[in-house]
Amino acid sequence: MMESRKSPEEWLLTSDPEKQRGRFKVFLGYAPGVGKTFSMLSEGIRRRSRGEDVVIGIVETHGRPNTAELESRLEHIPRREINYKGTVFSEMDVDAIIARMPQVALIDELAHTNIEGSRFPKRYEDVLYLLENKIDVLSTINIQHIESLAPRVQALTGISVREQIPDWVLDRADEIVISDLTPEALVTRMQRGDIYPQERVERALSNFFRRGNLIALREMALQRVTRAVDRNLDDYVRRKKLGAHWAVSEKVAVCISSNFQARDLIARGARLAEALDAELYVLHVSSGRDDNPDRKKVLESSLQFAKNLGASIVFLDGKDTARATAAFVRDNRITQAIVGRSAVHGLNSYLYYLAIQRFMSEAPHVDLHIVTQEKH
Repeated sequence: MMESRKSPEEWLLTSDPEKQRGRFKVFLGYAPGVGKTFSMLSEGIRRRSRGEDVVIGIVETHGRPNTAELESRLEHIPRREINYKGTVFSEMDVDAIIARMPQVALIDELAHTNIEGSRFPKRYEDVLYLLENKIDVLSTINIQHIESLAPRVQALTGISVREQIPDWVLDRADEIVISDLTPEALVTRMQRGDIYPQERVERALSNFFRRGNLIALREMALQRVTRAVDRNLDDYVRRKKLGAHWAVSEKVAVCISSNFQARDLIARGARLAEALDAELYVLHVSSGRDDNPDRKKVLESSLQFAKNLGASIVFLDGKDTARATAAFVRDNRITQAIVGRSAVHGLNSYLYYLAIQRFMSEAPHVDLHIVTQEKH
């Protein structure tokens, strides 16, 4: 008799029966109405159909019929009512979820602030508690609620975001899925009244939901997911000891010494990084020449210039500049490297050629840009 094929989730459970913590999956959106909660509920229903024990910890339908219909298909953990200053509020009952001990809990609006009297002040703390108790969690959040991005969102939209989560919470997610929708489609949803009641539509479209805002917010969300994918790939590459050619996003490294030409290289690297939407690194391998007061002053000025352009500064040690640089480039999966070449002749030219050969042999995956410089 042929054995039935297992789902990925079933393989995970059988391969890791003594898991140390629950798995955390986040549905990330760039604005209300893109479909985060709908996607989360849809996955919960699929998991239940495959035999997993799935419950809703808390879901906010915001009066959207399609979302409410999906919500009705899953078991709900009753909310806890809390009397605060004469008003009764209903919050997710994290203790009831622990008592029920499902395999998967669906928890909407990760950045929510709990009412005073709840077990934890913030909902993300509820989630972390469930994960510690080996319950898998599916959750949702919009990009503007991420702490490091909130100031950019406020500058862009003029709207202050009160409820935020620290970046490290999202970094703990095992998987981040973007709930994506084009700005045009989102505006159409808004105009139909699918997101807010009709009396709120015009105001929303002229404020937060302006097309320019939506394009910028969507770009932020896509960048955040790319960062998460790249971080997961970093972990996978290190764990499996794979080659340095595995990369998701572009990374530019500028290799400088303590001379006046360093600024030109940094500026060129910054332009390339901007064009590629890449991270920018400026590398310096320490040498005895840096002890010279004049050269030290030039180096400090160059590094400050790099910091002003948003570069990450990396100091490397090693007698062999080429090998030290190649090791960093390889280990950090740099995709573009920029080095300078002074117009030298004779022995110095030959030694430079050998150094480039060593670098390329040890970091063959990188695109190397050699910039000829005039000596000052």
